[in-house]
Amino acid sequence: MTTAQEQEILPEQGGWRKLASRSVAASMVMSVAVIVPVVVVLGRILLGENWSFPAVAGVNALAAVVIMAAVAVYDLLRLRTTRWRLTDERLELRSGIAERRHRSVPLDRVRSVDITADPVRRAFGLAVVKVGTGEHTGESKELTLDPLVRPEAEELRRTLLETERPQEGTAAAADAAVARLDWAWIRYAPLSIWTFVGGAIVAGALYKLLDVLGFNLVSDGTLTQAWSWVRAHPWLAALAFVAANVFVGLVGALGLFAETWGRYRLEREPGRLRLHRGLLTTRSLTLEERRLRGVEVAEPLLLRLGGGAKVKAVATGLRKAEDNETEDVAALTPPMPRELAWQVAAAVYGALPGEEHPVLLRHPRAARLRRLRWAVAYVVVLAAAVGVLDAVFTWVPVWAWAAPVVALPVALGLAVDAYRGLGHGLGPRHLLTRSGSALRSTVALDRSGIVGWTVRQSFFQRRAGLLTVSATTAAGKGHYDVLDVAQDEGLRTASVAVPGLLEPFVVRR
Repeated sequence: MTTAQEQEILPEQGGWRKLASRSVAASMVMSVAVIVPVVVVLGRILLGENWSFPAVAGVNALAAVVIMAAVAVYDLLRLRTTRWRLTDERLELRSGIAERRHRSVPLDRVRSVDITADPVRRAFGLAVVKVGTGEHTGESKELTLDPLVRPEAEELRRTLLETERPQEGTAAAADAAVARLDWAWIRYAPLSIWTFVGGAIVAGALYKLLDVLGFNLVSDGTLTQAWSWVRAHPWLAALAFVAANVFVGLVGALGLFAETWGRYRLEREPGRLRLHRGLLTTRSLTLEERRLRGVEVAEPLLLRLGGGAKVKAVATGLRKAEDNETEDVAALTPPMPRELAWQVAAAVYGALPGEEHPVLLRHPRAARLRRLRWAVAYVVVLAAAVGVLDAVFTWVPVWAWAAPVVALPVALGLAVDAYRGLGHGLGPRHLLTRSGSALRSTVALDRSGIVGWTVRQSFFQRRAGLLTVSATTAAGKGHYDVLDVAQDEGLRTASVAVPGLLEPFVVRR
């Protein structure tokens, strides 16, 4: 049994540590995901060749054993050739079976530590540690230890993100919960585009999977009968399709919320924030507060209509989301009531002290006229596209001309809403900017983190006396825009936000 002293992550006379040996057993269990489709396809092929059932079962069992053994051998070789160590200056990893690699990350380059554990690894007490350096290009962007035992992973996290210790005679601040999951928030889960397209996506993925496995659920005769029924009952077919799509999407949205945000809690530790989430696959992201450059309150249209919002961090060093991740790594909260989102944003970064909503300056009416013109232009393009299709292919039904008619009031409404959402302001520490309709975003950006300004003015903006001012920062998406602001006000905001930065480029009259 390992003692607590042996579990501490300290330099050991230059020695290298091994990954967790339990990984072999976990990998063998996870190999079932490969064994099942192989067995299904192999069974169908052999039965089609008139093999007896016992023979097919024997071959499938042998195939399963071979796959599981191959996975175990590969994982054993990977464990034998992988070593890591933590010194006073750097974290190092040596790996590679055929091609040896030596990765080294200086400790002062560590920006984030992400601990994940899927259900299988959780059952074996394992976790994957991903150490981010804040770089988003090349192979050096992340160092992964896959896997470590959970206590070792937690201790490594604490060591890598160790901040300045409290002075002698003072106690470290106790962990404080900033937000915890309220399952009532799941009512916001359907307020996303997933509800409307999720059914079609799931059906397409399921059909493709079954096709790969050799199952053809729909024959040509069935397709012909289905199409005949659709042509005979077009409105009923459309209603049934929409209802089925929304139902599947709704179930998927609820399940996705539960899996992504189950066990959610956001805590403040001394000098850092720690986010826990995940019902089946658990995630633990630790972010140093000195890396924070602001917060963003995001309100997609459907979520905003339902009175909800979510909070994201504007921080340096956050890695990019991977393909299998369903949520932005910068997300600090699930969808929640709007008022609570403002409170969490204030608690995280003090962006809006004592206020439930930021006080922002409205933009000139010329900005509204500009959006109305763009809305009309989009509808004109849509009408022209329908006209071209009708003239060239002569197959566009009469009711297709209703699309531009319906789109016009919708586009105008979104344009007016986008104008109402425009705003900017300056706080004691922050530049505040808000924009968007389909995706409204309010950002409080630390003025000390602004490293440059970009001033853009198109031909039409110049005629309207408007311009767009972009604050450049090393955090988040790299720049945050104050859209279509009056020319004098935009330059004044930039000059006051970071005194002296814009002065050499401003000609005063």
